[in-house]
Amino acid sequence: MGLFDKKYCDICGEKIGLLGNRKLEDGNLCKDCAKKLSPWFSDRRSSTVAEIKEQLEYRERNKEAVANFHITRTLGSSTRILLDEDAQKFMVTYARNIQDANPDVLDYSQVTGCRVDVDESRSEIKRDGPDGKEVSYNPPRYEYSYDFEVIISVNHPYFNEMKFRLNDSSIEINNLGSTGLMPKAVDPRSSMEYLSYEKLGQEIVDALTHVRETVRENIVAAKAPRQAVICPCCGANTFPDASGCCEYCGSPVK
Repeated sequence: MGLFDKKYCDICGEKIGLLGNRKLEDGNLCKDCAKKLSPWFSDRRSSTVAEIKEQLEYRERNKEAVANFHITRTLGSSTRILLDEDAQKFMVTYARNIQDANPDVLDYSQVTGCRVDVDESRSEIKRDGPDGKEVSYNPPRYEYSYDFEVIISVNHPYFNEMKFRLNDSSIEINNLGSTGLMPKAVDPRSSMEYLSYEKLGQEIVDALTHVRETVRENIVAAKAPRQAVICPCCGANTFPDASGCCEYCGSPVK
């Protein structure tokens, strides 16, 4: 088959345009079908046609999960973590219309870890010398920029990580000093913007860590053997139900 031969999508069967092909391990994928894959999925080139079809079937089922999702808490501004605390589910998305975007809906129990990485970069601030060329200050002065990145580790069949940046634009701080004459040590915590994203990042970590621990504790409790107790109301030897009530008279046991 020649380089410029017509190619057809192995998923939908439509002809693929000149720059629209997305290679699979054993076939071709058009850009329209590729858009339907999870935004967190990054293993397309080593995926087979059968595996892509399976994922697209999952993505179709996910639309129902999105429709049934009831947002009870939101964390973040641009890219947001949406929580359905009643159903113990969450999603991560930048889209405002979640039904159209179809973000992956995950259970709390699928979270295996969460952290925030702060990326610092610096560039030297220079001044014009006597000959018009830029020269360094003595001691050198720098401008620093910071970016906050959230990494959520998950147990999911199509991806194991959800990574996104909290801040829309880099937070910039320099050490010129208030007068511009004397440099000062850079303390990123002197920036209210830095502190606000640091607080938001910690809030996200605390929230997802807490829900993960709560779900796992519930799973352990559910697997624990039930113990019989004496009902204080009817005197029966009973195994309390999920509400902690006697299975015979319905009175609270504890």
